[in-house]
Amino acid sequence: MNSPKPNPFHTATFITSAAKLSQCLDDDGFEVAFAGRSNAGKSSAINAIAQQKKLAKTSKTPGRTQLINFFACASQQQRIVDLPGYGYAKVPLEVKRQWENFIDDYLRERKSLQGLFLIMDIRHPLTDFDQMILRWANNSQLKIHILLTKADKLKFGPAKSTLLKVARELKDSANISVQLFSATRGSGVEEARCKLAEWLKIETD
Repeated sequence: MNSPKPNPFHTATFITSAAKLSQCLDDDGFEVAFAGRSNAGKSSAINAIAQQKKLAKTSKTPGRTQLINFFACASQQQRIVDLPGYGYAKVPLEVKRQWENFIDDYLRERKSLQGLFLIMDIRHPLTDFDQMILRWANNSQLKIHILLTKADKLKFGPAKSTLLKVARELKDSANISVQLFSATRGSGVEEARCKLAEWLKIETD
């Protein structure tokens, strides 16, 4: 019997937070960012991939994450970046615009960014905000891996149908991949972990 692969993200640690681009870490090494609409399960996905309960803060209150949070993986040159959740209606418009401008600045300017994990609640995929991120990424040739989170909320058939529908809508985008994911059941976690390790140049053998 093959022993399970060691998880290279199990020892990931928080480094720092930033409220604007000038406060971010030095722009070197490799980074993979996680973005998503508020309450889509972004923090839970990060924690599931890392096999840590409290690496990224989770909350039942959408819109809690207002800073860019940096986590060191195998080294501080290989980082996970948790971006502010976007699109939450109850956040004041001025604050919402600040968050979205912050995300936009980071995605456009960050040279160490290797790719983006885009988190979508499988029950509400491809929102206007998701489409905005996808269009920008397609224009800039940024790699995106979509996690259709909370897949446990649907039966297998509807979940698979949603996956195929999203894949069909994105079939003309060579830099975009998509998978089912459930932090609660652990399904899709290993696939996501392998993709993250590949982009961060972390050996997993």
